[in-house]
Amino acid sequence: MILRPSREDVKLIGWGTGRVILGVGLIMTIPLITATLSAEWNTVLDFLVGILACAAFWLLTEIYCRTEKDLTWFHGLIVASGGWLMAMLFGAIPSFLSGHYQSFLDACFDLMSGYTTTGLYLLQDLDHVSHGLNMWRHLLTYAGGQGIIVIALTFLFSGTAGAFKIYASEGKEEKLLPNVIATARAIWMISLTYLVVGSLFIWIFLLAEGMPAARGGLHSVWLFMGAWSTGGFAPQSLNLLYYHSLWIELATMVIFIIGSFNFALHYAVWTGNRREIYRNIEIRSFAATAILGTFMLSVGFGKMGLFTSLTEFFRKGFYNLISGHTTTGNATVYSASFLREFGPIAMFAVILCMAIGASACSTGGGFKGLRMGVIFRYFRSEIRRLASPESAVVREKVHHIRDVWIDDPLVKGTMFIVICYVIIYVLGTSLGILYGYDPSVALFDAVSAGSNTGLSAGLTGPLMPALMKVYYIFAMWAGRLEFVSIIALLSFGGAIVRGQGARRKRR
Repeated sequence: MILRPSREDVKLIGWGTGRVILGVGLIMTIPLITATLSAEWNTVLDFLVGILACAAFWLLTEIYCRTEKDLTWFHGLIVASGGWLMAMLFGAIPSFLSGHYQSFLDACFDLMSGYTTTGLYLLQDLDHVSHGLNMWRHLLTYAGGQGIIVIALTFLFSGTAGAFKIYASEGKEEKLLPNVIATARAIWMISLTYLVVGSLFIWIFLLAEGMPAARGGLHSVWLFMGAWSTGGFAPQSLNLLYYHSLWIELATMVIFIIGSFNFALHYAVWTGNRREIYRNIEIRSFAATAILGTFMLSVGFGKMGLFTSLTEFFRKGFYNLISGHTTTGNATVYSASFLREFGPIAMFAVILCMAIGASACSTGGGFKGLRMGVIFRYFRSEIRRLASPESAVVREKVHHIRDVWIDDPLVKGTMFIVICYVIIYVLGTSLGILYGYDPSVALFDAVSAGSNTGLSAGLTGPLMPALMKVYYIFAMWAGRLEFVSIIALLSFGGAIVRGQGARRKRR
């Protein structure tokens, strides 16, 4: 029999969610300050309303949901998945009030896209939005890349066992340090250091291209945030194509490749273990699939007679392939080019790289390099087992910070997540085809949403059907949290309904 969640369960979840929403309100102070310095008074009011709404919700949860009990794994899963949905609703308030969205649903779409570092957007007239709103968009991807829960843990939770349960429920597995709060702060230390260095380089390149210093400073921060978080947002509607700069493209490529690496790998290198760079299974897996994708891209372009020079191939082809592989979404071509110019082979190469994605416990989405490495090694071990004598013991391992032996539970868990990704890709593609979109375009954008990439072949836009907007929100959310906490949230809702029914029956 399924038990109905107790009142204490609801209070714990409400209290944890309130802390997450308070974190969202704290983040809003940065675009508020930006808007104030830019004298954008309407935008200032928009963010004041958003901050007050977040603070009011937090205060209510502190009053009515405060409890001395600690969070269990189940509570952590619900806070992670439900907290992201609530953060989307509250975060969409200032965006919707800006007047750049045709509906609150569109604003929610962009918020979920930002939090999940996807990069698809429905905002209208991007080239003329306020500095405050642009700061908010890019800050979403930067904060979402580290994780909304990581933000809350850094400032708003104590270092209890329950704190780790919320942290792991957001799709992260490694603790860089023994205490999960210290781990969250270490993640921010790494990200903020890269922010300063990366933004400085981009700013220098923008100055060299002739952009004014103040505007270049803002653009450099925004471009770094979009690239580092593999979010793909850019301050102009043409994305990277707007800048027409090889140096900006090189800088952002380096940033989003590094940003796609596992935070545990970053920490290992920072603490002196540089051998991990070439020993790690995710780096090897990424290199192998990137080489395969590049080969397919060159074959496809050769058949189409497109981008025949090395510079063109790099800037228009390879850049977008790696942007897709790291699930970034920065683009140097128009959306329609993927269908009309790339051709089927090159377009499929980009789709395949988007579906695979980057590293586990990073800002990227998709199957992840670790899982691809585990699956490859598992198949290799099965082939070796079939070719070996019955008495032989055949075991395989992968190196990911440490040696991990491949066993049945690991393979089953890996295949479960991969199959879940395949399902959301197929469902999104089928929905697009039902609405009359070209199958290649429907597949491209469905994989982009589910893998949190952000490249688009032209389907995603304000005029897309409302049901597709809702489904893409779900796909981005589920893909970012990697399904387990989503399943827990759905089970929680089912337990409430079925538990109530069971209680009535007993009466």
